[in-house]
Amino acid sequence: MKHALGAFLKQGTTKVGIATAITFQLLFSIIWMTGYAGVSDNTGNLKIAIVNEDQAMGTKIVQNLQANLPFHTEVVASSDEAQKQLNDRSVQMVMHITADFTKQLQTAGQIVPITYTINESNPSMTKSIMQAVAGNVTATVNKEAVAAGTTAVLTQMNPNLPSEQAAKIGQGLASKVTSDIQSINKVKDMPNQMLPMMLVLASLVGMMIMGMNFAVTGNVLGASLSKLGKLSARIVVTVVSAVGIGLISAGMVVALGGHVEKGFFALWGFESLFLLTFGLVAQMFLTLFGNAGMLFNIAMMSLQLVSSGAIVPRELLSNFYHTVSNAFPATYAINGIMNILFGGSGTGKEVGALFLIAGVALAIDVIVVSLKKVKAAPVGQHLKQTA
Repeated sequence: MKHALGAFLKQGTTKVGIATAITFQLLFSIIWMTGYAGVSDNTGNLKIAIVNEDQAMGTKIVQNLQANLPFHTEVVASSDEAQKQLNDRSVQMVMHITADFTKQLQTAGQIVPITYTINESNPSMTKSIMQAVAGNVTATVNKEAVAAGTTAVLTQMNPNLPSEQAAKIGQGLASKVTSDIQSINKVKDMPNQMLPMMLVLASLVGMMIMGMNFAVTGNVLGASLSKLGKLSARIVVTVVSAVGIGLISAGMVVALGGHVEKGFFALWGFESLFLLTFGLVAQMFLTLFGNAGMLFNIAMMSLQLVSSGAIVPRELLSNFYHTVSNAFPATYAINGIMNILFGGSGTGKEVGALFLIAGVALAIDVIVVSLKKVKAAPVGQHLKQTA
């Protein structure tokens, strides 16, 4: 037993395995703890679009909200423009005050809704935060309406309104305004909500391990094949594998009842593209740094999971993580897969970004392989090949 244990521990692969496990713990701990630090303090980065069609009470409400809400608020001229921004994820919620808001406030027994629209094609945390915000905003509107002297405002807007009636209306405002929360791009259930994260996580890990094994294959082949021959074969196998794995993954999502708004072929094509991109990036690091490239891949995987918006909205991350996420393929994979699964503005931007990242990774891989020197094959092996 002692001899076997000593022999086992002397192997380089054993040491690399232990080092990799330790590295996983260190990198994940550092990146995740720093990446999610201050998330609760960054809610002010979320944006709310306000469409106000009421120039009386509505204007005052908007002014109060802009002064007091801990969020970025933007007054948008039309409901259509606000909905477009919401669909594009430029804003996280749209608040709509109708043109007859003040008139309804003056009507005895009338319940006045403020409409809030949320885009569910986002991390689930976004929906939860915005639903809580809607309730708080409505409560704030009720409170501010009374505190601001609504009775006097109503009397000024309608001089013929008896002061006693104005007072009664003002006192009743605290319970007159309600929340009407609506959604676009609705997600059916929890498994579908988590699907983008799981697809990207499985793709990152799978293509990273595949790249590692391709590197081992290249080392085993040694100089029996030319370096460009091995590179060409690796690229072809990677492309074919990405398409095949994408087909299997998309097929499983549809077969298991996944919510696919844009259809099976859109999902298959986009999955194949980000699988290919993940694979080329992982192989680029292995080409650049050899076995140490796995450490870079582990760090990249952790960074991408934190910053892609799969778990926590990117708007809540620190400036550093939000900025670097623009260079990571997982960011575009998450955005595109959400658009395809749940609905959104399309995937043109995401497809272009993934092609660009894949192209850069492939170019670096080709250049490094071309410049590397390969040891000559043993004489015996060369004679065997030419025989």
